[in-house]
Amino acid sequence: MAPIYAGILPTMRRTAVRPTIAIIGAGNLGTALALSLQSAGYRVSEIFSLARQSSRRRAQSLARRVRARAMVLGSDVCAADVVWLCVPDREISACATVLARAHSWKNRIALHSSGALSSDELAALRKRGASVASVHPLMTFVRAELPSLARVPFAIEGDARAVRISNRIARDLGGLPFNVSKGKKAAYHAWGFFASPLFTALLVTTEQVAKKAGIPATRTREMMLPILRQTLANYGKHGPDGAFSGPILRGDAQILTKHLQNLRSIPEVRNVYLALARSAVRHLSARNKRQLLKALG
Repeated sequence: MAPIYAGILPTMRRTAVRPTIAIIGAGNLGTALALSLQSAGYRVSEIFSLARQSSRRRAQSLARRVRARAMVLGSDVCAADVVWLCVPDREISACATVLARAHSWKNRIALHSSGALSSDELAALRKRGASVASVHPLMTFVRAELPSLARVPFAIEGDARAVRISNRIARDLGGLPFNVSKGKKAAYHAWGFFASPLFTALLVTTEQVAKKAGIPATRTREMMLPILRQTLANYGKHGPDGAFSGPILRGDAQILTKHLQNLRSIPEVRNVYLALARSAVRHLSARNKRQLLKALG
């Protein structure tokens, strides 16, 4: 199959023809992207999986939903104009090597969606003629939900041609593409790690404190949701200082001391409390900062 996008930008402007896209991996991210791409008017032509039965079943199920062919990595040839690797970070380079063995990649685009790794993970495809980029949507993908990509930032880095195509795809998905340098990717990904996975870990830690306060585990999440929702709403509307409340804002060191004494029986939780409270004193509005830091040790 000859690439639709030879001479890519002029072709796009004249005909508005969109490239066919193959998704490698039918996990949470691959599923969300395939369905979102289809909704945005792209043809997802192939869904690739590993040969093992469980992987093939997921790929076949997703392929039926987007009217694509279910293919096996290493056995079937990828014919799409754009191949988008949605596999774990540790597998990207090896997956690219397998794909590169199939045939020439001249005038084709290869993307991966690692937030932490650069486009150099696709070096095997670049050597075969592909233009490569990393394209990471700053969003959480879990099995039970299909998030909207509207206004989601897409961090993009790589070869000029692949970056141009990636920018257009991200915009067509409703996203907000922006450039990130290779040297900043790890810090960028750590930012996202704080914003969702570690935030979830903080909520789990919060549940341990609720347990110590005698709150039934079956009701903890339900009871926390109103304050969580209001805090996020305040943060979005008014920024961090406008969303901040409580004893640190008031400079009440005695309350912090009481908290810490009570948390001695759960030292892991106490350590999280100390780290976050010290950060709050340093970076948010607070009275009596010297006394607060003294109470925090």
